[in-house]
Amino acid sequence: MRDTSKIRTAWGAGWLWLLPRIAFVLFVAAVGALLWLSERTVREEQRAILISDVLWLEQDLRFQLSHNEELLGQIGPREAATPEIFEAHARTLLANKAGLRQILWLNADNEVKRIFPGFLDAAMVGEGQNAIPAPETLRLARSLGNATYSPAYPIVDGDWQFEVHVPVFRGGRLAGVTVGLYSVRHILNDAIPWWLAERYRISVIDTTGNHLGDRSKVEAAEDVNGYEIPFEPPGNGLSLHTAPYRTPAPLAGRLLGAALVLLAVIVLWSLWALRRHVQHRQLAEAALRTEHAFRKAMEDSLQTGMRARDLTGRITYVNPAFCRMVGWSADELVGRAPPMPYWPDEYFNETRNMHDRILAGQGPEDVFELKFKRSNGERFDVLIHEAPLIDAHGKQTGWMGSLIDVTERKRAEELAQQQQERLQATARLVAMGEMASSLAHELNQPLAAIASYNTGCLNMLESGSADPAELKAALAKSAAQAQRAGRVIRRIYEFVRRAEPKSEPCDLAEIVDEVLNLVDADARRLGVRIESKAAATLPHLQGDRVLIAQALLNLVRNAIDAMRALDKDRRVLTVAATAEGDAITVAIADRGCGISPAAASRLFEPFYTTKPEGMGMGLNICRSVVEAHHGRLWYEPNPDGGSIFRIRFPLPPP
Repeated sequence: MRDTSKIRTAWGAGWLWLLPRIAFVLFVAAVGALLWLSERTVREEQRAILISDVLWLEQDLRFQLSHNEELLGQIGPREAATPEIFEAHARTLLANKAGLRQILWLNADNEVKRIFPGFLDAAMVGEGQNAIPAPETLRLARSLGNATYSPAYPIVDGDWQFEVHVPVFRGGRLAGVTVGLYSVRHILNDAIPWWLAERYRISVIDTTGNHLGDRSKVEAAEDVNGYEIPFEPPGNGLSLHTAPYRTPAPLAGRLLGAALVLLAVIVLWSLWALRRHVQHRQLAEAALRTEHAFRKAMEDSLQTGMRARDLTGRITYVNPAFCRMVGWSADELVGRAPPMPYWPDEYFNETRNMHDRILAGQGPEDVFELKFKRSNGERFDVLIHEAPLIDAHGKQTGWMGSLIDVTERKRAEELAQQQQERLQATARLVAMGEMASSLAHELNQPLAAIASYNTGCLNMLESGSADPAELKAALAKSAAQAQRAGRVIRRIYEFVRRAEPKSEPCDLAEIVDEVLNLVDADARRLGVRIESKAAATLPHLQGDRVLIAQALLNLVRNAIDAMRALDKDRRVLTVAATAEGDAITVAIADRGCGISPAAASRLFEPFYTTKPEGMGMGLNICRSVVEAHHGRLWYEPNPDGGSIFRIRFPLPPP
């Protein structure tokens, strides 16, 4: 009995000893079974979701491709006739992000008439090495009258491409074929939503198992969970293969994970801190690259030349505009010390002195002008502005100069000045031509008097009763009349001769008297009474005497012409000249018909005139002359009827 009880006690103790182990094994087995069942359930759910997602993707792709077929079929010969309209339709299609990379329009003769974007490349498009895309597919589409897809073929960059040919009919006849070129890579990148790409690796494969394109972010699981479906409507043996990404297996030792939590938290925190540091650094580097690219693009697009020099005068940077300006490349200029190859020999000392002044900080604050030399020896004028280069610590590291080629502008200004001078000379000749009859009458009087005095002297000499005193008096009067005619001729010559503009002291009162003497004959012939109210003495102006006289003569003659239709007792011309502070003001007033507000706003425009025979340049020339002397010319209505033109000339500083 003792032996039996011992055996039972030993068996009970052994059972109790084995029970925890069995329980542990059973627990492990149960946990393993639970994990296996959980994993199986998860896989079945994942596969169901996968099939649902793939079917949805296939329907979405089918819808997008069919929708593109409809849009391609809307491009007809009328839309393709104009490049802008065709390009607008093509841009709309490409903007749909459905994998289209290029659109072509073929006429009824299979000739490519339109393509967007870019140009047709036979090495990239079509089944043959010619300019017609996929000829076999094209013939099939034309014969069936429906959209037809070509087999996929490789193109550059490891991508694959297929085409859709959509025949377009107008009036029951084939008008042409619209061809859309699909990139497999573009379809996968554009048509597959991001959330689907986050779950699966999606591939397009052919009948031989070749991968034509993938949309994947990591390696996918190569197991039975993958799902494959025909890629329609392109077809031609293409399939859409979808495989879920590899997912980490459930942790068998979840109990051990508790012991690693603290370490994992520390590691994760360290990685998080390191990641933030790396992100901040990457953001800073990206911002720096973006800023550098933006500045470089901006500087490269400038037409203004940019040149940077250090404190010793050595060139550290030039932009493309500066290189084009001087004809030397950046490699030839950067790092070069003075003297520079674009300094002309004949202006070397002047250029070197300005260079030294700038480096010493004594250069001009505003722009200045220099002569430069191109690599072909041509000289040109540049307008330069120099500014100090300051680094991030506020320290000057050099000088940055902006340069503008003003050669053509200076030539244009010189040509405009020459044309202006010719126009002014022509205007003087026209004015004198219009005054010719009056001047002829004025010259006729002294010439007639000279002839009369000479005849009287001859008669006295022939009669033998000549009195020397009478002869002397007659000859003196004849000489006076000759001097009078000479003065008239000299005034005309000085006014009409063309000479270079010059700046000299001018007596405005004397100029006014000369102008009034020139128009006196015209005024008397037309019955115009001239009232001169110019001060006897006026300060001298600095300017061109002939040009000022021309401006005054034009205004006086305009005033006389404005009073032709008035009664003679109202034909009064008033010319006043007074000194007011630091300027002299001349007022020319008439009592004519005046000027309407509409005409007054355009008085000084070139070629605008209210006279039937006028050129429309008189007042414009007057304003140009006055403004060239830093003055101002304006119009005011006369309270007594008519017009008043006022000129204000500034006096030179004392």
